[in-house]
Amino acid sequence: MSDPVLHRIVGSTPPRAAAASGCWIVDEAGNRYLDASSGAAVSALGHAHPALIEAVTSQLMTLDYAHTGFFTSAPAQDLAARLVELSDGAFASVYFVNDGSEAVEAALKLARQAALQRGEESRRRIIARRQSYHGNTLGALGVSGHLARRQGFAPLLTEAHFTAPCYEYRHRRPDETAEDYGARLISELAAEIAEMGGDTVLAVIAETVSGATIGAATPVPGYLRGLRTLCDQHGITLILDEVMCGAGRTGHFFAFEAEGVTPDLCTMAKGLAAGVQPIGAVLVSGQMRDALARDGGAIRNGHTYSAHPVACAAALAATAEISNEDMLARVRELGDELAEALAARLGAHPHVGDLRGRGLLRGIELVADRDSKTPFSPDLRLASRIKSAAMQTGLCVYPGSGTADGVAGDHILLAPPFICTSADIAEIVDRFARALDAALKPVLHETKFEVSS
Repeated sequence: MSDPVLHRIVGSTPPRAAAASGCWIVDEAGNRYLDASSGAAVSALGHAHPALIEAVTSQLMTLDYAHTGFFTSAPAQDLAARLVELSDGAFASVYFVNDGSEAVEAALKLARQAALQRGEESRRRIIARRQSYHGNTLGALGVSGHLARRQGFAPLLTEAHFTAPCYEYRHRRPDETAEDYGARLISELAAEIAEMGGDTVLAVIAETVSGATIGAATPVPGYLRGLRTLCDQHGITLILDEVMCGAGRTGHFFAFEAEGVTPDLCTMAKGLAAGVQPIGAVLVSGQMRDALARDGGAIRNGHTYSAHPVACAAALAATAEISNEDMLARVRELGDELAEALAARLGAHPHVGDLRGRGLLRGIELVADRDSKTPFSPDLRLASRIKSAAMQTGLCVYPGSGTADGVAGDHILLAPPFICTSADIAEIVDRFARALDAALKPVLHETKFEVSS
């Protein structure tokens, strides 16, 4: 009988996970894998965390499900209150969904509904960034600048206007400081908004720290502040996507805290419940909430499992662990350790172009030539090869392709659980370095063969 599961690669069945604990996953053959990516930056507290298991078990025995069209629940109320409290006044309300894609979809719809209820019918344009990723549903994919994921679906997607990403490694000019580069990006965006007409722009959406597409690229100093100012000047809703980089991943509960700005809407998911239950959220500013409350306040969006009591209970327990100052300090310290270990082992590697990131979200960009920053041919599928080689060494990493321009370029994301140790960090870097060289060996042979032919 053929495999009844339609896997990500049709006809190819991945190893079957049988158990997991802490930073490790075990397959049914007994092979152990150090989870250096927390799945997809999800398992922030590792696997089988006792406090999260207790929260889920207790909630199941108390209230397993209640539809939000009829009821709210204590876990939903408590989780929303906790997230608002953690935002230190940035947000007034929280709208719960089931994952990151749904969170982005909801944020776009909330932005439009708020504009309509303010009488701003003309606001319909969405500005996103090239080399971005906001989700795989059609609306979220429509505002994503990930060319490979968009391919084939373009006729079905939400229309968006794409501008330059904040991607210092490839786009800052030699004669620019980091601040100058950020100012240039804001100036270019301001010109495009002026050309479109500021009163026609509904929202600007950006990842606070990039995730899957350009691999943990951090904003240069002043860039997000400039984005906030520009949106304020034109009455545009600023949406910051923290599905991957939020919930403590970068060393602050909200990644935007490090930038000194606050958005109108913020999307969260992935690490919010640390993978124990599926949940996403849109955090809503007071001004946005006031606009949405007009004309009866009926939100024109809803999902069957929104604010699921068990998911909210899991997220409440995870948030209590993650938001602890000792845990956030630990993420920053371990992030520094990981950055230093990567630099020591790979900083002079001939095919490592850039090491970047913040906290426990780190990106390694691979290049065929360091001086010119030339990427490897996409036909070589280098990132996928590295992932496979890493699995052979008992390591899970998150691969990305199309890094440089949407077609060419490769990077690897490392996003280990917050509970990892210094010994785990050393093991991750060692296993990754060995996997990188193992994957590069045939690639370099093929590249030389292609050149010589």
